[in-house]
Amino acid sequence: MNVNPVYEKLNRCYESIKEKIPFVPEVALILGSGLGDYADGFPQEGTIDYHEIEGFPVSTVQGHRGRFIFTHVAGVPVVMMQGRVHYYEGYPMSDVVLPTRLMRLMGARILFLTNAAGGVNASFSAGDFMLIKDQISCFVPSPLIGPNSEELGPRFADMSHIYDEELKQLIRDSAAEMGLRIQEGVYLQLTGPAYESPAEVRMCRALGADAVGMSTACEAVAANHMGYQICGISCISNLACGMTDQPLSHKEVQETADRVAPLFKELVTRTIGKLGKQQSCNFSK
Repeated sequence: MNVNPVYEKLNRCYESIKEKIPFVPEVALILGSGLGDYADGFPQEGTIDYHEIEGFPVSTVQGHRGRFIFTHVAGVPVVMMQGRVHYYEGYPMSDVVLPTRLMRLMGARILFLTNAAGGVNASFSAGDFMLIKDQISCFVPSPLIGPNSEELGPRFADMSHIYDEELKQLIRDSAAEMGLRIQEGVYLQLTGPAYESPAEVRMCRALGADAVGMSTACEAVAANHMGYQICGISCISNLACGMTDQPLSHKEVQETADRVAPLFKELVTRTIGKLGKQQSCNFSK
């Protein structure tokens, strides 16, 4: 019997680190721009550097440290991905989503996605937060292309409800408690690393996107395939090309993300706390 090479690599990664996993996480949290130091506010109960995992993709983006961090947030056991891998870094898509799949093998049942994104909705402003209601992922290769591994999920995965309705409501409730206005919309992933042209931004708007970025959607496809419950928040770091007279730069993205980071962190923490109550579980440290 032929072994699926993608599943074989995933399983090999898990076997190489399973003794280092301090507990079974409930939530897998992928930290986007502006949240990279989020884990610093919690006691680290275990860390696994990406370099320690044989064949594991390593993030090359400045500010992405590249490690898994295990901690408890509001009593909930969490594994955080501090530094994601992007398709534009040159990795095959199966490697880009390998960390997401690996956290599922660790035991995580909920995937919390965060990112910095460009706003293509004219009513958005830099510094807004957008609850991801749905996504467009067909501009990057699907992580499900190739022989299907039944251990991961079905051949033809249903994508009608990628983002869980109950989890979206928890994010809304957390924002309301903070008195924080939160936008809602559709996230569209392009390959990057170049920012979009004005014509491409008009295309994104015509397709129904509200925010555009270079990550997240492919991770959500792989996660949905594996049976995760998924929620996601975008930090609108800038308005996309052609919507203002300003040229785009990664510095602008990082500056905006850093400016609103305290609110972003509080929103994530409150939501994870509600996730713990929703699961009605007794988490032990």
